[in-house]
Amino acid sequence: MKIVVETGSYDFGNAGDVSMLQVTVSRLQNLWPEAKITILTDVPEKLAELCPNTFPLSPTGRQLWLSPLISPDYKYQQGVQRSSERQYKFLLDIEYKFCYYFPFLSFALLKFKLRENPEKINKVKAFVDAISTADLVVASGGGYITDLWGEWAHEVLNTLAFAIKLGKPTAILGHGLGPIEDQRFYLKAKSVLPLLSLISIREKKVGLPLLNSMGVLANRIITTGDDAIELAYNARNPQLANGIGINLRVANYSSISQDYLEIVRSTLQDMARKKDAPLVPIPILRYHIDPNAESDVKTIQHILKGFDDSSDGGNHLDTPLKVIEQVGHCRVVVTGSYHAGVFALAQGIPVVALAKSKYYIEKFQGLADQFGVGCEVILLNDREFSQKLVTSINELWEASENLKPQLLEAAQRQIDLGQTAYKRLYQIVQNKSQN
Repeated sequence: MKIVVETGSYDFGNAGDVSMLQVTVSRLQNLWPEAKITILTDVPEKLAELCPNTFPLSPTGRQLWLSPLISPDYKYQQGVQRSSERQYKFLLDIEYKFCYYFPFLSFALLKFKLRENPEKINKVKAFVDAISTADLVVASGGGYITDLWGEWAHEVLNTLAFAIKLGKPTAILGHGLGPIEDQRFYLKAKSVLPLLSLISIREKKVGLPLLNSMGVLANRIITTGDDAIELAYNARNPQLANGIGINLRVANYSSISQDYLEIVRSTLQDMARKKDAPLVPIPILRYHIDPNAESDVKTIQHILKGFDDSSDGGNHLDTPLKVIEQVGHCRVVVTGSYHAGVFALAQGIPVVALAKSKYYIEKFQGLADQFGVGCEVILLNDREFSQKLVTSINELWEASENLKPQLLEAAQRQIDLGQTAYKRLYQIVQNKSQN
């Protein structure tokens, strides 16, 4: 049994993506104990630590395979001149169709094109061989099937399309879909997603209508909740703690600027002093291969400035389990990052979710809907934002003990649904192998 897994974080700098991957691997290994599981990553040494008994596959091979016509150095550079963007996208679509309809011809063309670079040829060959010999190709949980991630999202869909073309069982597991407003990407997703063997989604408010609009059959969809819930639930703190967990994602895709950061900082520090409670760092995005990328650690340190200047912002929390255990010290979590909310709610800890961009509004509203209680979503551009934040923290603080069993029950329900989805996938693969 050979399984190829796409993941949401090739550098493993995002604790949320890693937690979902770990649950995916654990569930797949339970179903197929002898399986060879290959995972796309840029840091194979880190993969060995986080997901033992798995094998790395460089995403560079796929990038090259998808570039028989356009130079990958040009294709994957940051930004394209507006004057050439339409022509660029036209060439991309041709290239992707060429790879889909003639995958091995694409590889042959690349072998000739890269004939003086055997290292690159080997990476392309490794990718093509991995998909060609796989018994199952899956994309583990994440929120990367969206306009925001541009060509990377196209790459993921092309990988699944390649596997479908070869007759392989395929699945997206524990995923958050959308927003998808770009017509080109919508049509791409619409051409691939209905052909998948199974799609499990983590919320039904946005993901389900989107899949329905694309013509995905209802019997291929199951709403499970986030896969990472299982990891957090199993490591939950049974005691009622006294901290206020803090996280804020300052990034282009969150639309959160330094002005909002200052309001959050002053409000949280005031609340912590009034309740005589520690502010507990809950970083999800610790680092990125790109040194200029955003980091939750730096943002949290800024929130703590003047309150706890000795804190490292949670930089020492270098595994999902460590972050989850840190969440267990909280009575309420205030977060602008989705998985800090997941890690809290799965332990029975209520959440105040801060959102501004459509991407995060939809993610948090979907999460709140899945748990039913204990998750308040506040829009940062609300004129009464600061007061609403104070009110929500106070209300959830007082209700935390009563909310805990309800949240844990909701978490257990979603874990059961997630395991059901994987069992269904197992049956799909078994049926395929018998035909």
